[in-house]
Parts: sequence; structure tokens; C-alpha cells
Amino acid sequence: MNRRLLAEFIGTAFLLTGVIGSGIMAERLTDDVGLQLLANAGATVGVLYAIILMFGPVSGAHFNPAVTLSDASLGSRPWSDVAPYIAAQLAGGAVGVIAANLMFELDAVNMSEKVRDGGGQYLGEVVATFGLVFLIFSLVRSGRDHLAASAVAAYIGGAYWFTSSTSFANPAVSVTRTLSNTFAGIDPGSAPMFIVMELIGAGLAVGAIRVIYPARS
Repeated sequence: MNRRLLAEFIGTAFLLTGVIGSGIMAERLTDDVGLQLLANAGATVGVLYAIILMFGPVSGAHFNPAVTLSDASLGSRPWSDVAPYIAAQLAGGAVGVIAANLMFELDAVNMSEKVRDGGGQYLGEVVATFGLVFLIFSLVRSGRDHLAASAVAAYIGGAYWFTSSTSFANPAVSVTRTLSNTFAGIDPGSAPMFIVMELIGAGLAVGAIRVIYPARS
């Protein structure tokens, strides 16, 4: 368990460092919002691919409370793992954001003022999380786990662009991105509804997986 929790902690830290750090770098290099999003998405794709390869064999490379909860709901992981995994993910995410802020000579914590709300963005989080969770467990239940790194990275890269919310799809990301008032941040007041929508999306995906992939291969 200690090895798995450390893997989740470090992996989630790298994920958030990648998301926040690339957002800051993009803001400093260009004023074009489209290019900023492209840079942010590209860096996230690369980091995701790498950390899934690094930590997948140890912890399953969740880095996401929605994935951990879905894994337990589908009977693939004991419920006793859930709270420790989520704690490690939240702690790792916070450390990752702080590291990104400090690398770019910002205050370690600067609360975001970037409001993200509205029905369209909430629906975007349901869609993004549904797709992510369904993708992961369709691979697991069809014996194609080895494709997870490339498939998840590709999906998130696409979802940055095809969802109105830019696809947070991760409650740990929604919580910890409040700690940086930069391109990839989210206002603390916006985060709770994002988390609710992410959990709804994950729940719908678990239901769909049970119907379409009823048994693990």
C-alpha cells in the first residue's frame, strides 16, 4: 500500500505540475488564447502518457478520485483503498500546483479568480468524465490495459478541445487548480459544482460499463 500511495502522490503531483506549469508558460509566451490552450493541452497529453507508463504497474495510475471510486464500484479494487488513494491524489495535486507556482516565481499559493460556471461547462464535465472513465474500464475489461497510456493521453488531449470546460474530468484536479491564479486555474467557488458533475459522469460511466462490458476478460 505504501508503494501504491507514493505512486499516486508523485504521479498526481507531476500531472498538476504539467497542467499548471504549461498554462503559465503559455501565458508568458503568447497572448493568443487558442495557442495557450494548445500548449496546455499538448503538455498535459505528454505528462499523462509518461506518468501512466511510470506508475501504472504499481498503483494502476489513477491520479483521479473519480477513477478510484469507479474501480471500487466495479469490484476491481477494495473499498478500503479508496480513502487513502484520494488523500494521496489530493496531497500530490496540491504539491504539484505549488511546485509549478514556485518554478515560475509566483507565490506558492495564489487562489484562482478564474470563474468557470454555467450549464454548458457543467455538461462538459459530465461528458468529459463519462468518456474518460468509460475508456479506462472498457480497456481493463477487454484485456487491453497496455493501451491505457496512449488512449487516456489521446482522449484528454481531444477533450481539452471538444468540451466547453476544457475537460478537468478529475475531482483532485478541480480542487487543486484553485491554488493557482493562472491560465489553468479555477475559482474556489466554481470547483464544487465541477466535482459534482464529474462524479455524475463517473457514475453514468460505471452503469454503462456494467451493461456493455458485464465481465472482466
